[in-house]
Amino acid sequence: MKNLLTRIIPVVLMLLGAASYSFAAGKLNIITTQTIFADLVKQIGKDKVNVQAIASPKYNIHFIQPKPSDVRKVVKADLYVNAGLDLEAWSDPLLEAAGKQKLFRNGEGNVDLSQGIRLLNVPDHPISRAEGDIHAFGNPHFQMDPENARIMAHTILEKLKEADPANTSYYEDNAKAFFTKLDRKITEWKNICAQCKGKEVISYHEDIAYFADFLGLRAEQFLEPKPGIPPTPKHMQFLEDYAKAHHITAIATPTYYPQDAAQSLAGKIRGKVITICQGVGEAPGTDDFFSFFDYNLKQMSEGVK
Repeated sequence: MKNLLTRIIPVVLMLLGAASYSFAAGKLNIITTQTIFADLVKQIGKDKVNVQAIASPKYNIHFIQPKPSDVRKVVKADLYVNAGLDLEAWSDPLLEAAGKQKLFRNGEGNVDLSQGIRLLNVPDHPISRAEGDIHAFGNPHFQMDPENARIMAHTILEKLKEADPANTSYYEDNAKAFFTKLDRKITEWKNICAQCKGKEVISYHEDIAYFADFLGLRAEQFLEPKPGIPPTPKHMQFLEDYAKAHHITAIATPTYYPQDAAQSLAGKIRGKVITICQGVGEAPGTDDFFSFFDYNLKQMSEGVK
């Protein structure tokens, strides 16, 4: 992927020329890796920002393949908002292809939303490929805990103020309104899913960790025998026995993983498959940050009854 992107740099530069794209039409031009990050930027920036996400929520974030048009988007960007860590393995090659150094990791225009997050599942030993696709810095799916939105939104706010100081009070007012609504919704969400606390679900992948932590759910077994490894017949038999022994009736999975294994296991344990979205826009009715969590909380609340 890196070589492909690198080869198109001359084409991109030729198309873009030497023009500056900062504050196009009086707005900051912002590129995010994920749709949920894009909506958080919109919540704070509103009509002072143009925002686009690279990854479609219809696909697994680990395996996105950026296109030449994505390189052009990054070249025009004032800020690049991403998950940091090692979730988006395609992100650094994309930035290198764009060649805009201020957007590189640790650059002034790179907005790393992992900053300040309490990470889960941080390895306490040297990791190897034999363990599957283990993330070296900890579980990077931190956007799945709505409590973390406070930290992410604050990071975004500070970067917007730094990039566009003339509109500092505007961004601060928007952030204040967002935090007020977030506090109210978090109370609502916890009430909706109060019965989830202490329940156990089986998930396809460890991307449920932060969501489960927020709700007090247990998610200790996964359809993947190891991260990134598809289910095997032996492992599926283990999960069936485990679910029956622990009275588990809910299997959680995003829309983009194969559904056959989850549906098969649900049938054997007389349970149900719960769709838990990972990105804004992944399922109908998840068009912004708040409706995204409304959907997920409703799914989980009904699924663990």
